Amino acid sequence: MKKLIIINGPNLNLLGKREPNIYGSLTFTEFFEAIKEKYPNVQLEYFQSNVEGYLIDKLHEVGFSYDGIILNAGAYTHTSIGIGDAIKGIETPVVEVHISNTFSREEFRHQSYISPNAKGVILGFGLQSYDLAVQSFL
Repeated sequence: MKKLIIINGPNLNLLGKREPNIYGSLTFTEFFEAIKEKYPNVQLEYFQSNVEGYLIDKLHEVGFSYDGIILNAGAYTHTSIGIGDAIKGIETPVVEVHISNTFSREEFRHQSYISPNAKGVILGFGLQSYDLAVQSFL
């Protein structure tokens, strides 16, 4: 059984309320329950924090024992050299995920400190981006 974790960064706890025209109206908890049901043979966990250091700590914690990490670092994608370095320092492969197409948004969102160290990047497919990331590990 594959052991995967979805790690979400800042403001993703507001999914379902925050800018529904971009992020949709489904909460992440609702989506997570559905994706766990879709993949009963995958041990799927979830972690969210608005704090950069907690995200780095979680990457260190799971980065040598899990089969895969699905990471949506939110705005930290574009600002956090520390998260990029944490991914470089662990063994577990990371798929970078974004709900929106970051290249169709503000220019500062076109840069990622995660992508150079990620197994792959999936963006712009709404919450389905997470589903596609799970499939990439199967």
